[in-house]
Amino acid sequence: MNIEAKKEELLEELGFFQDWTERYEYVIGLGKKLAPMPQEKQTEDRLIKGCQSQVWLDAHYSDGLMHYEADSDSLITKGMIALFIRVLDGESPDTVLKADMEFVEKTGLKEHLAPTRANALNLMATQMKKLALEHSEGK
Repeated sequence: MNIEAKKEELLEELGFFQDWTERYEYVIGLGKKLAPMPQEKQTEDRLIKGCQSQVWLDAHYSDGLMHYEADSDSLITKGMIALFIRVLDGESPDTVLKADMEFVEKTGLKEHLAPTRANALNLMATQMKKLALEHSEGK
């Protein structure tokens, strides 16, 4: 499934929920399903700077594809990074770099976030692309 199909699937799933609080509960559930990041990887260099909560992000490159793992001390923040991981994990670095991450606007979640949490979404997307850039063909 390509990135566009993953985004559409995610938006369709979120569309089942009429109320934004139900959408948040769903996103929190996605975060709970993320495999926990080992404690030894929750280091300062993997911390996304500027987020209200602590968010750790790591990636490895294998067989031409990016694989991400993340954790947070906040359930909603972990759920938000889970959205990005669901869309970007298993994609080539160049595909990740070209991905339009504005799909989050279509979820309706961002408008109900505090400005600092909304900014965290941009920081997460930027950091995931930065990690992909390290392995891109055009670097």
